Parts: sequence; structure tokens; C-alpha cells
Amino acid sequence: MGLFSIFTNEKKERLEIGLEKTKTNIFTRISKAIVGKSQVDDEVLDNLEEILVTSDVGVETTLRIIERIEKRAARDKYLGTSELTKLLKEEIAALLQENNIEDFTDFSLPEGKKPYVIMVVGVNGVGKTTTIGKLAYQFKKAGKSVLLGAADTFRAAAVDQLTIWSERVGVPVVTQGMGADPASVAYDTVKSAIARDADVVIIDTAGRLHNKLNLMNELSKIRKVVQKLLPDAPHEVLLVLDASTGQNAFEQAKQFTAATEVNALALTKLDGTAKGGVVIGISDQFRIPVKYIGVGEKVEDLQVFNRIEFVDSLFN
Repeated sequence: MGLFSIFTNEKKERLEIGLEKTKTNIFTRISKAIVGKSQVDDEVLDNLEEILVTSDVGVETTLRIIERIEKRAARDKYLGTSELTKLLKEEIAALLQENNIEDFTDFSLPEGKKPYVIMVVGVNGVGKTTTIGKLAYQFKKAGKSVLLGAADTFRAAAVDQLTIWSERVGVPVVTQGMGADPASVAYDTVKSAIARDADVVIIDTAGRLHNKLNLMNELSKIRKVVQKLLPDAPHEVLLVLDASTGQNAFEQAKQFTAATEVNALALTKLDGTAKGGVVIGISDQFRIPVKYIGVGEKVEDLQVFNRIEFVDSLFN
């Protein structure tokens, strides 16, 4: 079985189309950086550093990549554009590999955790509710029974949006309306999931960052009430970030990882930005698995993230 054989042709095509803006941005600028150059010299490296930083790979991660390429260039004779992109592809993949970040192959669930409880966090506007709807679709498609919980009770629109998604993908949702206690909604959702023998529970939460202490207290309360029913829940705290916001996504990751025990990431809207490098930087710097990426508006355009396939598509 080949390294990339887990990806269907359609899935690979969707990924490459979704990364087109980032790929065009990087390749166009690399081409300009090496015009008239026969070797990777200091000027080329400086230009490459600027390209990666402005593609929102992040300063720390960029410096690590540049250092690796500099060492490779000292050992290997550089001939042209294809060699530089090949070096980039290999060194970025190796960097992510060394971080020991888990690769995911499909929308399967771990054994022995039923219902599997996912608490979804993230600021308003990043595509959090849409990601939940697409996740529900993918889990249902994989043969799992799904239950949603509308615990973002700060905004009436959030409850309405989740209800619309539940109807669209054909899964039930537990709601108590705007202003209800989020922890109460989460408790009722998990209790209902146990009674229904559901496979997976996805709980939406409020996307507020203006007061980190209140956010931390709210998320902690949700965690505690859920653990009254399932001591090891939530099994997954999924932080949704908008890749198109670039450095703001880094800042949100810092805020939410400080507020709660995030153990998985989803990066959305990659198809609408030239800043797809943010996936590489966040993967590297936070050492939290990027589990899902959004590469389009269709319900099938939420994909399981595989670092090798991502880097291959980005530099193909």
C-alpha cells in the first residue's frame, strides 16, 4: 500500500484545489526569488524566509525550516527551482514528522469510548458551527449515530444555525434556547446520548474571548458536569481556527489552549486564503494534532488532515 493510497483521487483533487491560492502565492514568489541564481545563497534564503513568514508559517517555524534547508544546501548541489521546492517539501514534512503529531486517516472513533464526546471551541465567525455540521455528516456517513448539543446559548443565532445543520444532515440536536445554562445543555446532551446508545456527541460552545476568565470558568463547568456522567469525557476538545486570519489564528490558539485542555485542531477556510502556511506553523508550535481541515464550502470539504498529503499537495 502506497503512502498516499488512503486518499481517493477526488479527495486529493479537492485538497489541491483548496490549497491553490497558497500554492500559487508560494511558487510565484519562490520563482522570483531564484531568478538568475544557480545556488541557494544568503539572498535566496533571506527571500525564502520572507515568503514563508508572510505565508503565515510563523517566525519560529520558518527559522527552523530555513536552518534545515541551509544545511541541506551546503551538502547538496542546488540546480534549479524544482530542487528548492523539493527541499522545502522534504524538510517541512520531516519537521512535522519529528514533532510526533498523529496522522488521522478517516472519521473513525477510538474503541471503548461510547459515546465519544467532542467539545468544540473557537471564536465566533471561524466556521465552528459549520464544522460541527460537516463533522456530523462525516460521522453519519461512516455509519455512526450522532447527537449534537447546542451549548452556545450566548447567541440565539448559534442555536438556530446548529438546528439547521442538524436537519440538513439528519441528526438530532439537544437545545434549551438562548440564555440557557451551557453546562445544563451539555449534561442533557450526554445523558440523552447514553440513553440513545449514540456513538458520538458533538457539543457546541460559546465563542467569546473578551473575558478569558469567564470563558475558562464556563468551559471548566461544562467539563465537570459531563464528567458526572462519563468520567473521562470530553474525550476530545476541538479548537476551530480560521486559517485565513493568519497570525490571529496563532493568538486564538494561545488563548484557548490556556483556557481549556485542547487536544485537537480544525483549520477552516483554506480555500479562501493564500495563508495556508498557518497549518504548518500551528502544527509545529503547539504540538497539538491538526485533525481536520476545511478546503471548501461543500459538506464533503471537511477533510481529515494528513501532514504528508498536505505538504505533497502544497508543493506538488
